[in-house]
Amino acid sequence: MNPRRITVLGECVADAFCAPASASSELALRVLPGGGPANTAVALARLGTPARFLARLSADVFGRLFRTHLEASGVDLSYAVAAAEPSTLAVAELDAQGQAAYSFHAQNTADWQWSPGELARVDLSGTACVHTGSLALVREPGAAVVEDFLAAASPRTTISIDPNVRPLLVSPDVYRARLAHWCGLADILRLSEDDLDLLLPGTPPEQACDIWHAAGARLVVITLGADGALVSLDGERLRVPVAATRVIDTVGAGDSFTAGLLHHLEAHGLLSGRLDGLGLDEVAEACRFATRVAALTCSVAGPNPPWRDELAQSATAGKV
Repeated sequence: MNPRRITVLGECVADAFCAPASASSELALRVLPGGGPANTAVALARLGTPARFLARLSADVFGRLFRTHLEASGVDLSYAVAAAEPSTLAVAELDAQGQAAYSFHAQNTADWQWSPGELARVDLSGTACVHTGSLALVREPGAAVVEDFLAAASPRTTISIDPNVRPLLVSPDVYRARLAHWCGLADILRLSEDDLDLLLPGTPPEQACDIWHAAGARLVVITLGADGALVSLDGERLRVPVAATRVIDTVGAGDSFTAGLLHHLEAHGLLSGRLDGLGLDEVAEACRFATRVAALTCSVAGPNPPWRDELAQSATAGKV
Protein backbone atom coordinates (compact mmCIF):
# COMPACT_ATOMS: atom_id res chain seq x y z
CA MET A 1 0.00 0.00 0.00
CA ASN A 2 1.41 3.36 -1.00
CA PRO A 3 1.42 5.83 1.92
CA ARG A 4 -0.71 8.94 1.62
CA ARG A 5 0.68 12.38 2.15
CA ILE A 6 1.20 13.98 5.55
CA THR A 7 1.04 17.76 5.47
CA VAL A 8 3.07 19.67 8.07
CA LEU A 9 2.48 23.35 8.82
CA GLY A 10 4.82 25.60 10.78
CA GLU A 11 8.12 27.33 11.10
CA CYS A 12 11.67 26.92 9.88
CA VAL A 13 14.30 28.20 12.30
CA ALA A 14 18.01 28.74 11.75
CA ASP A 15 19.59 26.88 14.69
CA ALA A 16 22.95 28.51 15.42
CA PHE A 17 25.13 26.40 17.73
CA CYS A 18 27.92 28.05 19.71
CA ALA A 19 31.36 26.66 18.99
CA PRO A 20 34.88 27.51 20.20
CA ALA A 21 36.43 30.39 18.26
CA SER A 22 40.04 31.06 17.39
CA ALA A 23 40.10 34.17 19.55
CA SER A 24 38.59 34.78 23.00
CA SER A 25 36.85 37.93 21.73
CA GLU A 26 34.99 35.99 19.01
CA LEU A 27 32.05 33.62 18.97
CA ALA A 28 31.76 31.06 16.20
CA LEU A 29 28.31 29.82 15.22
CA ARG A 30 27.49 26.68 13.27
CA VAL A 31 24.12 27.22 11.62
CA LEU A 32 21.83 24.30 10.82
CA PRO A 33 18.28 24.36 9.45
CA GLY A 34 15.78 23.54 12.19
CA GLY A 35 12.43 24.40 13.72
CA GLY A 36 10.09 21.76 15.11
CA PRO A 37 7.63 21.48 12.21
CA ALA A 38 10.42 21.62 9.61
CA ASN A 39 12.30 18.87 11.45
CA THR A 40 9.17 16.72 11.47
CA ALA A 41 8.59 17.21 7.74
CA VAL A 42 12.21 16.29 6.98
CA ALA A 43 12.05 13.18 9.17
CA LEU A 44 8.80 12.03 7.54
CA ALA A 45 10.21 12.44 4.04
CA ARG A 46 13.44 10.64 4.91
CA LEU A 47 11.43 7.74 6.33
CA GLY A 48 9.56 7.44 3.05
CA THR A 49 6.24 9.14 3.80
CA PRO A 50 5.26 11.75 1.19
CA ALA A 51 5.59 14.96 3.22
CA ARG A 52 4.39 18.39 2.18
CA PHE A 53 5.51 21.41 4.18
CA LEU A 54 3.43 24.56 4.47
CA ALA A 55 5.94 27.23 5.37
CA ARG A 56 6.73 30.89 4.76
CA LEU A 57 10.32 30.85 3.50
CA SER A 58 12.38 34.02 3.41
CA ALA A 59 14.64 34.87 0.48
CA ASP A 60 17.51 35.63 2.88
CA VAL A 61 20.57 33.43 3.39
CA PHE A 62 18.80 31.30 6.00
CA GLY A 63 15.68 30.91 3.89
CA ARG A 64 17.77 29.64 0.99
CA LEU A 65 19.43 27.18 3.39
CA PHE A 66 15.99 25.95 4.53
CA ARG A 67 14.75 25.43 0.99
CA THR A 68 17.86 23.50 -0.05
CA HIS A 69 17.73 21.31 3.06
CA LEU A 70 14.02 20.53 2.75
CA GLU A 71 14.15 19.74 -0.95
CA ALA A 72 17.27 17.58 -0.53
CA SER A 73 15.33 15.51 2.02
CA GLY A 74 12.44 15.04 -0.40
CA VAL A 75 9.96 17.45 1.18
CA ASP A 76 7.28 18.86 -1.13
CA LEU A 77 7.38 22.69 -1.05
CA SER A 78 4.76 23.28 -3.73
CA TYR A 79 2.62 25.32 -1.31
CA ALA A 80 5.47 27.12 0.47
CA VAL A 81 5.11 30.91 0.46
CA ALA A 82 7.98 33.10 -0.78
CA ALA A 83 8.07 35.54 2.14
CA ALA A 84 9.46 39.07 2.14
CA GLU A 85 10.24 39.00 5.88
CA PRO A 86 13.54 37.69 7.37
CA SER A 87 14.02 34.20 8.78
CA THR A 88 13.81 33.28 12.46
CA LEU A 89 17.13 32.66 14.23
CA ALA A 90 17.68 30.60 17.39
CA VAL A 91 21.07 30.52 19.12
CA ALA A 92 21.60 27.25 21.02
CA GLU A 93 24.12 26.56 23.76
CA LEU A 94 24.55 22.88 24.67
CA ASP A 95 25.25 21.64 28.19
CA ALA A 96 27.34 18.60 29.10
CA GLN A 97 24.36 16.29 28.56
CA GLY A 98 23.64 17.66 25.08
CA GLN A 99 20.56 19.60 26.20
CA ALA A 100 20.11 22.92 24.40
CA ALA A 101 19.31 26.30 25.93
CA TYR A 102 18.04 28.78 23.34
CA SER A 103 17.88 32.50 22.73
CA PHE A 104 15.57 33.58 19.90
CA HIS A 105 15.57 36.34 17.32
CA ALA A 106 12.02 36.17 16.01
CA GLN A 107 10.47 39.62 15.95
CA ASN A 108 8.39 40.20 12.78
CA THR A 109 9.99 37.23 11.00
CA ALA A 110 8.50 35.31 8.10
CA ASP A 111 7.11 32.33 10.02
CA TRP A 112 4.30 34.14 11.86
CA GLN A 113 2.78 36.23 9.05
CA TRP A 114 0.25 33.76 7.63
CA SER A 115 -2.75 35.31 5.86
CA PRO A 116 -6.05 33.50 5.23
CA GLY A 117 -5.49 33.60 1.48
CA GLU A 118 -2.14 31.81 1.70
CA LEU A 119 -3.68 28.76 3.37
CA ALA A 120 -7.05 28.87 1.59
CA ARG A 121 -5.40 27.73 -1.63
CA VAL A 122 -3.97 24.52 -0.08
CA ASP A 123 -5.47 21.33 -1.55
CA LEU A 124 -5.71 18.63 1.12
CA SER A 125 -6.99 15.86 -1.14
CA GLY A 126 -4.81 12.79 -0.66
CA THR A 127 -3.69 14.01 2.78
CA ALA A 128 -4.02 11.48 5.60
CA CYS A 129 -2.90 13.83 8.38
CA VAL A 130 -2.15 17.49 9.04
CA HIS A 131 0.51 18.03 11.70
CA THR A 132 1.40 21.36 13.27
CA GLY A 133 2.40 22.94 16.56
CA SER A 134 5.15 24.88 18.22
CA LEU A 135 5.26 28.62 17.67
CA ALA A 136 3.04 28.68 14.58
CA LEU A 137 0.04 28.13 16.86
CA VAL A 138 0.80 30.95 19.29
CA ARG A 139 2.69 33.71 17.44
CA GLU A 140 0.49 36.43 16.05
CA PRO A 141 -0.74 37.52 13.60
CA GLY A 142 -0.66 34.08 11.96
CA ALA A 143 -1.73 31.88 14.90
CA ALA A 144 -5.46 32.49 14.46
CA VAL A 145 -5.13 31.80 10.73
CA VAL A 146 -3.46 28.45 11.45
CA GLU A 147 -6.21 27.50 13.93
CA ASP A 148 -8.88 28.31 11.34
CA PHE A 149 -7.05 26.15 8.80
CA LEU A 150 -7.00 23.22 11.23
CA ALA A 151 -10.69 23.64 11.97
CA ALA A 152 -11.48 23.54 8.24
CA ALA A 153 -9.22 20.51 7.71
CA SER A 154 -10.46 18.52 10.69
CA PRO A 155 -13.55 16.96 9.07
CA ARG A 156 -11.40 15.60 6.23
CA THR A 157 -8.17 14.42 7.83
CA THR A 158 -6.48 13.41 11.08
CA ILE A 159 -5.09 16.37 13.03
CA SER A 160 -1.83 16.04 15.00
CA ILE A 161 -0.51 18.76 17.32
CA ASP A 162 2.79 19.11 19.20
CA PRO A 163 2.64 22.22 21.46
CA ASN A 164 6.47 22.33 21.79
CA VAL A 165 6.31 25.16 24.35
CA ARG A 166 8.95 27.89 23.91
CA PRO A 167 8.67 30.07 27.06
CA LEU A 168 11.47 32.44 25.98
CA LEU A 169 9.31 33.59 23.07
CA VAL A 170 5.74 33.08 24.24
CA SER A 171 4.43 32.84 27.80
CA PRO A 172 3.18 29.37 28.75
CA ASP A 173 -0.05 31.11 29.75
CA VAL A 174 -0.76 31.63 26.05
CA TYR A 175 -0.38 27.92 25.39
CA ARG A 176 -2.51 27.03 28.43
CA ALA A 177 -5.30 29.33 27.27
CA ARG A 178 -5.45 27.67 23.85
CA LEU A 179 -4.67 24.04 24.67
CA ALA A 180 -8.24 22.90 25.35
CA HIS A 181 -9.27 24.38 22.00
CA TRP A 182 -6.41 22.55 20.25
CA CYS A 183 -7.47 19.28 21.87
CA GLY A 184 -10.92 19.86 20.44
CA LEU A 185 -9.33 20.05 16.98
CA ALA A 186 -6.70 17.34 17.42
CA ASP A 187 -6.88 13.57 17.24
CA ILE A 188 -3.23 13.19 18.31
CA LEU A 189 -1.46 15.27 20.95
CA ARG A 190 2.28 14.63 21.33
CA LEU A 191 4.31 16.56 23.86
CA SER A 192 7.37 16.27 26.06
CA GLU A 193 7.75 16.10 29.82
CA ASP A 194 9.16 19.64 29.67
CA ASP A 195 5.97 20.77 27.91
CA LEU A 196 3.91 19.04 30.61
CA ASP A 197 5.83 20.83 33.39
CA LEU A 198 5.16 24.17 31.71
CA LEU A 199 1.52 23.56 30.82
CA LEU A 200 0.32 21.72 33.95
CA PRO A 201 2.99 22.19 36.65
CA GLY A 202 2.99 19.43 39.23
CA THR A 203 0.41 17.33 37.38
CA PRO A 204 1.15 13.60 37.02
CA PRO A 205 1.34 12.54 33.35
CA GLU A 206 -1.61 10.15 33.70
CA GLN A 207 -3.83 12.90 35.09
CA ALA A 208 -2.74 15.25 32.32
CA CYS A 209 -3.74 12.65 29.73
CA ASP A 210 -7.22 12.45 31.25
CA ILE A 211 -7.57 16.24 31.14
CA TRP A 212 -6.62 16.33 27.47
CA HIS A 213 -8.82 13.36 26.59
CA ALA A 214 -11.76 15.17 28.19
CA ALA A 215 -10.97 18.18 25.99
CA GLY A 216 -11.15 16.03 22.85
CA ALA A 217 -7.77 14.45 21.99
CA ARG A 218 -8.12 10.68 21.45
CA LEU A 219 -4.42 9.78 21.47
CA VAL A 220 -2.01 11.49 23.87
CA VAL A 221 1.69 10.60 23.87
CA ILE A 222 4.06 12.18 26.41
CA THR A 223 7.74 11.56 25.80
CA LEU A 224 9.65 11.27 29.08
CA GLY A 225 13.29 11.45 28.02
CA ALA A 226 15.28 8.49 29.33
CA ASP A 227 12.06 7.03 30.78
CA GLY A 228 10.54 6.42 27.35
CA ALA A 229 6.98 7.46 26.53
CA LEU A 230 3.54 7.32 28.12
CA VAL A 231 0.87 6.34 25.61
CA SER A 232 -2.80 7.00 26.35
CA LEU A 233 -5.59 6.09 23.90
CA ASP A 234 -9.02 7.15 25.17
CA GLY A 235 -7.68 6.66 28.72
CA GLU A 236 -6.21 3.20 28.12
CA ARG A 237 -2.48 3.46 28.87
CA LEU A 238 0.92 1.84 28.67
CA ARG A 239 4.59 2.86 28.73
CA VAL A 240 7.12 2.33 25.96
CA PRO A 241 10.82 2.20 26.92
CA VAL A 242 13.42 4.38 25.25
CA ALA A 243 15.74 2.91 22.61
CA ALA A 244 19.30 2.84 23.92
CA THR A 245 21.85 4.99 22.09
CA ARG A 246 24.93 7.15 22.66
CA VAL A 247 23.60 10.70 22.94
CA ILE A 248 25.46 13.48 21.13
CA ASP A 249 22.62 15.97 21.63
CA THR A 250 18.84 15.86 21.90
CA VAL A 251 18.08 18.60 19.36
CA GLY A 252 15.19 17.51 17.15
CA ALA A 253 14.60 14.22 19.00
CA GLY A 254 10.98 15.02 19.85
CA ASP A 255 10.25 16.07 16.28
CA SER A 256 11.77 12.83 15.00
CA PHE A 257 9.66 10.85 17.47
CA THR A 258 6.52 12.53 16.17
CA ALA A 259 7.54 11.79 12.59
CA GLY A 260 8.23 8.16 13.44
CA LEU A 261 4.85 7.81 15.13
CA LEU A 262 2.92 9.35 12.22
CA HIS A 263 4.95 7.48 9.61
CA HIS A 264 4.32 4.11 11.23
CA LEU A 265 0.60 4.75 11.71
CA GLU A 266 0.20 5.81 8.09
CA ALA A 267 2.32 2.94 6.76
CA HIS A 268 -0.14 0.58 8.47
CA GLY A 269 -3.23 2.39 7.18
CA LEU A 270 -4.18 3.74 10.61
CA LEU A 271 -4.34 7.48 9.90
CA SER A 272 -7.15 9.61 8.46
CA GLY A 273 -10.42 10.44 10.11
CA ARG A 274 -10.80 10.18 13.86
CA LEU A 275 -8.49 7.15 14.31
CA ASP A 276 -11.44 4.78 14.24
CA GLY A 277 -10.36 1.19 14.81
CA LEU A 278 -6.98 2.16 16.28
CA GLY A 279 -5.93 -0.07 19.19
CA LEU A 280 -3.47 0.47 22.02
CA ASP A 281 -1.18 -2.34 20.83
CA GLU A 282 -0.91 -0.71 17.40
CA VAL A 283 -0.05 2.64 19.00
CA ALA A 284 2.57 0.96 21.18
CA GLU A 285 4.18 -0.60 18.12
CA ALA A 286 4.24 2.80 16.40
CA CYS A 287 5.82 4.39 19.47
CA ARG A 288 8.50 1.72 19.68
CA PHE A 289 9.37 2.54 16.09
CA ALA A 290 9.32 6.27 16.94
CA THR A 291 11.79 5.77 19.79
CA ARG A 292 14.24 4.19 17.35
CA VAL A 293 13.95 7.18 15.02
CA ALA A 294 14.47 9.58 17.93
CA ALA A 295 17.46 7.59 19.22
CA LEU A 296 19.25 7.82 15.88
CA THR A 297 18.60 11.57 15.83
CA CYS A 298 20.20 11.86 19.28
CA SER A 299 23.25 9.95 18.08
CA VAL A 300 24.30 12.75 15.69
CA ALA A 301 24.78 16.49 16.08
CA GLY A 302 21.87 18.82 15.46
CA PRO A 303 18.39 18.14 14.06
CA ASN A 304 19.47 15.49 11.56
CA PRO A 305 16.88 12.67 11.46
CA PRO A 306 17.78 9.34 9.88
CA TRP A 307 16.96 8.17 6.38
CA ARG A 308 14.98 4.95 5.96
CA ASP A 309 18.09 3.04 4.87
CA GLU A 310 20.02 4.21 7.94
CA LEU A 311 17.20 3.03 10.18
CA ALA A 312 17.17 -0.37 8.50
CA GLN A 313 20.96 -0.67 8.80
CA SER A 314 20.89 0.22 12.49
CA ALA A 315 18.23 -2.42 13.13
CA THR A 316 20.30 -5.04 11.30
CA ALA A 317 23.38 -4.08 13.30
CA GLY A 318 21.40 -4.12 16.55
CA LYS A 319 22.32 -0.53 17.37
CA VAL A 320 18.77 0.63 18.20
